[in-house]
Amino acid sequence: MGAGKGTSGGKGASELALFLDMLSAERGAASNTIEAYTRDLSEFLAFLAVKGKDANDASPEQLRAFLAGLARKGLAPTSRARKLSAIRQFFRFLLAEGLRGDDPCSAIDSPRLGRPLPKILSLAEVETLLETAKDASERAADGTPRRRALRLYAALETLYATGLRVSELISLPRGVLIADDRVLTVKGKGGRERLVPLNEAARAGLVAHLAAVREDEVKGRGVSPWLFPSAGGQHLTRQRFGQELKALASAAGIEPARVSPHVLRHAFASHLLERGADLRTVQQLLGHADISTTQIYTHVIEERLRRLVEQHHPLAQAHLTKRG
Repeated sequence: MGAGKGTSGGKGASELALFLDMLSAERGAASNTIEAYTRDLSEFLAFLAVKGKDANDASPEQLRAFLAGLARKGLAPTSRARKLSAIRQFFRFLLAEGLRGDDPCSAIDSPRLGRPLPKILSLAEVETLLETAKDASERAADGTPRRRALRLYAALETLYATGLRVSELISLPRGVLIADDRVLTVKGKGGRERLVPLNEAARAGLVAHLAAVREDEVKGRGVSPWLFPSAGGQHLTRQRFGQELKALASAAGIEPARVSPHVLRHAFASHLLERGADLRTVQQLLGHADISTTQIYTHVIEERLRRLVEQHHPLAQAHLTKRG
């Protein structure tokens, strides 16, 4: 697995290999996740090796020295926090397996990240995007332009109706709607499955899109197993979908740099919370394993509560009347 790459080998490398095997076998971590953990932990183990230490005798002081070195190199707080998260999980694994008697990370604070808020589009902007996509699908000439326009509209409606990750959206199988066209069964990170409902607009968009796909199949262009197939029979790529979204944004009069599949996922979550959905429900719909990930959207709840207090609290109303 290459667990010892970048380390001095020996015990630290073997323990890293055990940890990575656990991530793969028990948590179902993806290959790119395994590679990221390998890089981050190998860098830390190499730092320890230079000091004649390994994972068994690393101290909180050495962890702090490692993080301070990253800061001196100009590494962003988010990147330092990611590396520290990998190290924390590694030491928790060693502790759980009895390979260490303590956790040196317990005394380490995470780098201050501030509070970055997700970029979102307003409801009006999303509606404009959807209307522009629908108009394009209705006006497109027959053939490839029409098929692509219908595919984009169906994918966009589905994305905003469900809040799927773009990787989840493009890898939906063709048969996902056979059992029940009102919900999608989605396989997310770590192989976890969840159900997400489809609204009427998304279902209508998918019906029109699949009708065009079947027309192609009747003409002998081949059957694809994917819900959103490409011209070559594979699924639509995330790069191509991103390009089509930006072109659509430009046609809708919205700055293309502000529009991406991930921005629409943020819009889905934020707009639900603005209308009273609870955080746990949004967590389940987004497929977040930990609610702390969903809590990035609490600023939406705070703003909604502030408006409610301003509009309905009797003292707030009296204060506004005085000012008037």
